[in-house]
Amino acid sequence: QPTPRFLVLDAMDAPHNGRILRLRLQAGEAPSIRSLRGARLSGRGPRGETATVRVQGFPTFGGKPSDARLGRTGRVDVHVEVEGNPEVPVGLQWELTPAGD
Repeated sequence: QPTPRFLVLDAMDAPHNGRILRLRLQAGEAPSIRSLRGARLSGRGPRGETATVRVQGFPTFGGKPSDARLGRTGRVDVHVEVEGNPEVPVGLQWELTPAGD
């Protein structure tokens, strides 16, 4: 199955730490919500900057995430922690793919 590739549609600082990212599946097969929790994602910004983020969980302001909704809409909101350099502003137009550990 092709590797999922997400595009960041919206980004904001989370209330206590990390970032909230609104993702849209661009390519590949939608992963399960369970497999996303705790997953590491490699990101590449529009100017070539890179960062790795870890999915902490899912904000519920958009409704409870489900595999069915992700499969149907291709969208999911995630709460992430930037690893390494937290100053890197992971945001709009970034592409995220599962990190190969």
